[in-house]
Amino acid sequence: MSSIKNRVPAGQKVTESFPVLHHGEVPYYINMGNWDLKIFGLVDEEYTFTYKEFMQLPRTQFGNDIHCVTTWSKLDNVWEGIAISDLLKFFHIKETAKFVMLHAEHGWSTNLPIEDFLKETSFLAIKHNGELLSPDHGYPVRMVVPHLYFWKSAKWLRGIEFLEKDKPGFWEKNGYHMYGDPWKEQRYDWD
Repeated sequence: MSSIKNRVPAGQKVTESFPVLHHGEVPYYINMGNWDLKIFGLVDEEYTFTYKEFMQLPRTQFGNDIHCVTTWSKLDNVWEGIAISDLLKFFHIKETAKFVMLHAEHGWSTNLPIEDFLKETSFLAIKHNGELLSPDHGYPVRMVVPHLYFWKSAKWLRGIEFLEKDKPGFWEKNGYHMYGDPWKEQRYDWD
């Protein structure tokens, strides 16, 4: 294990807690039969997972450090979730797709280059440190992209859209950096 100094980007402080930050209301699901995850855009055929189908996908354990744009870092996280490679067994991405827009509840969204979405370290989380995600942390499913600031790890995921051209999501439209590399301190678009 490398030293903490090598694991924490400049401007970040390590926390043992898991701070809760979001815009708008936290969604609470009463009937999971109403939840689905849509795959659309530049794919050969759109696909929609029901909650039951999604929860039957093979699960993998992931370990990582996460870094929030608000300057906290949480080290040694253990997640359980769906590897992107397992998700890709259900649809084919067109060659023209270069970006991904993650869509979440309440109109929230964030953008990613397709290479970041497809990284082996990126996944769809359902558990954190042995427990199902809480509503505050994205229940039932959140994207986790640990090499970027944590706003790119969309909570309450409901759709994955494949795009030819990049476009800003919610926070990017409101001044956050289009990419969000914590090692380059890409916090805001004026950085």
